[in-house]
Amino acid sequence: MRPSLIASDFDFQKNLPLWMLNEVKTTIYREFVFADFQQAFRFMSLCAQYAEELDHHPDWSNSWNKVVVHLTTHSSKGLTDLDIQMAKAMDAFALEVIG
Repeated sequence: MRPSLIASDFDFQKNLPLWMLNEVKTTIYREFVFADFQQAFRFMSLCAQYAEELDHHPDWSNSWNKVVVHLTTHSSKGLTDLDIQMAKAMDAFALEVIG
């Protein structure tokens, strides 16, 4: 079963203020910056474990202390509650890693 698409009136600024919405409103993205590679890797490990539990995986890249994340639900061709849930978890993981 496909997850439901996010309502067109969903308030991204209120719910995910650190994330950006792409022009066609099918992807949200954020750049996370950490003190060093070790923190970035710890963040990615926490996210990877959670992504496996959700069965919803981010598109991301890492360069030393930076992790760039793009979230969308490919099977639904847009943003769903899974993307919102993952983004909120990633925000929490980043705070946990930074301490």
